[in-house]
Amino acid sequence: MKKLLALVIAAAFAVPAAVPAFAADEAPKTKQVCIDVQGKDGKPVVDPKTKKPKQDCKTVKVHKKHEGTEIPEKKK
Repeated sequence: MKKLLALVIAAAFAVPAAVPAFAADEAPKTKQVCIDVQGKDGKPVVDPKTKKPKQDCKTVKVHKKHEGTEIPEKKK
C-alpha cells in the first residue's frame, strides 16, 4: 500500500513538470501593431519633442489560417 501511495505521489509531481517543457518549445508567434493616436478633433496628436505623431502600440498573437474545403454548388 505504501509503494502504491509513493507511486501516485511521484506521478503527480512528474507530470506537471514535463508539461511546460513541451509548451515552451512552441511559443506563439507575435507581432507589434501600432496605430496613430487621434485627438478629440480627429487629427493625429504630435509629440512636441520628436515632431512625429504619437502611436499606441500593442503586441498581438498571429493566428494560423486554416484552409477550407470547397462547397459544392446546388443543382438547379
